[in-house]
Amino acid sequence: MALETWLAFLLASTILLAIPGPTILLVIGQSLGAGSGRALPLVAGVALGDLTAMTMSLAGLGALLATSSLAFMVLKWCGAAYLIWLGVKLWRAPVSGATAAPVSAGRAFREAYVVTALNPKSIAFFVAFVPQFLDGGRPFLPQAVMLVASFVGLSACNSVLYAVLAGRMSGLVKRPGVRRGFNRVGGSMLVGAGLATAAMRRA
Repeated sequence: MALETWLAFLLASTILLAIPGPTILLVIGQSLGAGSGRALPLVAGVALGDLTAMTMSLAGLGALLATSSLAFMVLKWCGAAYLIWLGVKLWRAPVSGATAAPVSAGRAFREAYVVTALNPKSIAFFVAFVPQFLDGGRPFLPQAVMLVASFVGLSACNSVLYAVLAGRMSGLVKRPGVRRGFNRVGGSMLVGAGLATAAMRRA
């Protein structure tokens, strides 16, 4: 792969990642509710979810979602329902006095992974986006590995930025009433992301 092609891919990916989608709304919502301590497992879940989605896209699932209404609808509604459930749970989360409840790294990782990997629009998008940067005259696998690794790395950095910023905002408050407000802002974001996922249509 030519250097200029790879740099063009990095630039295009950076622009795309800067636009918040369901995954970033999840990261912001969870970080607002639990603080920056949840950042690392969230970022790991996002990275693995993007790796899964891009791998499935290159393996042919993206083409299936682009042609099968049933497959697209099933994946879309599963993702939407999960986001809404997470939002309602965060909205109703109990608020302790001066100390936030312990954060479960495993749960944060799992939630970020599922939301990222179950986004059908991303899978269908990857199958249309990634091939534009592949050189047909060179071996497929090394190029695919480079592009996937580059995108996942950029996605992880993007998630770190959002998670840390949102987590620091959460850490500025100690009063239960204010923290409850943060939880409800984050929960509303997740519910909104779920509704947006439910409303999306195949391109």
